[in-house]
Amino acid sequence: MVIERAHAGKFRKVVLGMLLVIGVLLSAQALAIREVQVFDVSVTIPTRDFYVLPINPGFLEREQEMAWQLVPGTLKPLREHFDVKNSGGGIAARLNQAPVLSNGPRSIALNVTFNGQVLSLDETLVVPEAEARAGKRVLLEIAAVEPEGGYTAGEYFGSVHLLFDAVRP
Repeated sequence: MVIERAHAGKFRKVVLGMLLVIGVLLSAQALAIREVQVFDVSVTIPTRDFYVLPINPGFLEREQEMAWQLVPGTLKPLREHFDVKNSGGGIAARLNQAPVLSNGPRSIALNVTFNGQVLSLDETLVVPEAEARAGKRVLLEIAAVEPEGGYTAGEYFGSVHLLFDAVRP
């Protein structure tokens, strides 16, 4: 009986030891579970002399969607603010091509304004020298021109190509 108790005590110690080892292994596995998140980071640091940059850096990197407003039956204009500066003079802008949304046979013309100035294929002064030297936040607005006969249902796509130039006095 004494021998059985001694074996039972050793048996308990062995079992408790094994349970302790199993518990440690299980907790190590629990700690080994992890999630890894990877994302890209970039920065554009403009020169101090001249820049025209959207305040939302992702604006130029992704397609912009003009929202359809059911009640008035119109397209909501796109609006984005830009920080601009030219320490040597004003800032001029122009369109590289006529901006339109198209689905093949149909198209919707777009009006583009920058700092309140309507842009065309001809260069236009959009930020005067005094404002450009100090730096300023200005609005870009892209608005649809309703076609004759109204809008026609469909998927439309297009591009707006803007060119900005530093104007020397």
